[in-house]
Amino acid sequence: MSKIVRVVLVFFILLPILACKEKVEKKGKVAEVKKPNIVLLFVDDYGWSDVGYRNPIFNTPNLNKLKEDGLDFSRAYIPTPTCSPSRLSILTGKEAIRLGMPRHISIDPKDPDAEYNLWPTDPVQRPSRNYLPLEEVTYAERLKEYGYYNYFVGKWHLGHKGRYPKDQGFDAEFGTTDHGHPKSYYYPFFKDGDPNGFMKNYKEGDYLTDVLTDGAVDFIKTYDKENPFMLSFWYYSVHGPSIGRKDLLKKHQDAGLEGKYAHHAAMVEAMDESVGRVRKALEEKGIADNTVILAISDQGGAYTNAPLSGGKKGGNTLGEGGARVPFIAYYPGVTKANAVCEIPIQTIDVYPTLVEIASGEKCTDKQINGVSLMPLLQGKTIAKRNLYFFRSYEDQYAAVIAGDWKLIKYHSGKFQLFNVAKDISEKDDLIGKGLAIEEQLKTDIAAWEKEAVPEY
Repeated sequence: MSKIVRVVLVFFILLPILACKEKVEKKGKVAEVKKPNIVLLFVDDYGWSDVGYRNPIFNTPNLNKLKEDGLDFSRAYIPTPTCSPSRLSILTGKEAIRLGMPRHISIDPKDPDAEYNLWPTDPVQRPSRNYLPLEEVTYAERLKEYGYYNYFVGKWHLGHKGRYPKDQGFDAEFGTTDHGHPKSYYYPFFKDGDPNGFMKNYKEGDYLTDVLTDGAVDFIKTYDKENPFMLSFWYYSVHGPSIGRKDLLKKHQDAGLEGKYAHHAAMVEAMDESVGRVRKALEEKGIADNTVILAISDQGGAYTNAPLSGGKKGGNTLGEGGARVPFIAYYPGVTKANAVCEIPIQTIDVYPTLVEIASGEKCTDKQINGVSLMPLLQGKTIAKRNLYFFRSYEDQYAAVIAGDWKLIKYHSGKFQLFNVAKDISEKDDLIGKGLAIEEQLKTDIAAWEKEAVPEY
């Protein structure tokens, strides 16, 4: 047999294999290799300690199960722990201060189109942006490049109509309004301003978390496109006003909780029910084994975050109770069951992780500050790095984390230094003790501020 004939025969033998490179053998049948669907559950003001596997006061069987199935990032942080900047960071992979947003959006009714706002008690009167610039690249825009259909549910808080999810790469949206929080979690939900006509479809007695979950579940049940999807479910809950669903409120009051904390526990449970309903919908659709789930909070809680110090309010939001949040990742076939990662990460890492999941390749975007968490999902490690924090409401304004160490900086010249691995409650301030790490982190944060923080 001539060499040419052998080459031709080999080609025709390999041709079916090459043509089926997007297929795998499974139980004797040929099945197409499909990109995973992705569900991002982004909860508002949900404290690190407000989950049942850390605090038995809270009834969260669905989040507990998600943690048992997947990976718990025990040291996940928000670069600017407050509503709008936290959304900017997870959406773009950037530290929000680099885009001039160190606070939440605050619209002046007299000048609703103002690009910036000022905060009355901010000691340095730093301007803060009132919307995410449309030219910024979002994870939805990037995933669209890889064939994903992007559906958005819930709270946006990154700009008014004309700067909504559908203007930033999402294909459709449900429950999006101009509001950062509802007036009530019971209908009619929002005080005024409903540009999408969201409220007209509901009635007295309807509960907002359930309504939004209905929208997310309906999307999953009726999805019929060939494309993989990403569902971004950004909750209004458990942001105030603390108004628990009546049946759950009574349950927690009967258990001995009082006042707004009973309402808060009821809101947490309603949110957890929502997580369970979303997972059930994925299972009933037959796609649970090919769907990545990320469950994250946008900042610390408004109530006690013990054993962590600080929280959403009170001047210590860069304390662990304000900046550290729950973060659970479940990637079937990739994450190991009931795994825990203690490496510090930030939500700027979500963007490159999503790009890597969607593309199957390393994220090479140059404009972002985050790194892909894929190695950690696989049980590996990532390079050591500093994590930086910045907000502009009060004296405390910046921080840096390097491994176990955390330095917090104040406008008044004060510094604090903690080993948060040994001192999770940040009780033992080690500033001025002559530790080499103190001077190193002071140098690092000064250099980062010079490079990252816009002048004003």
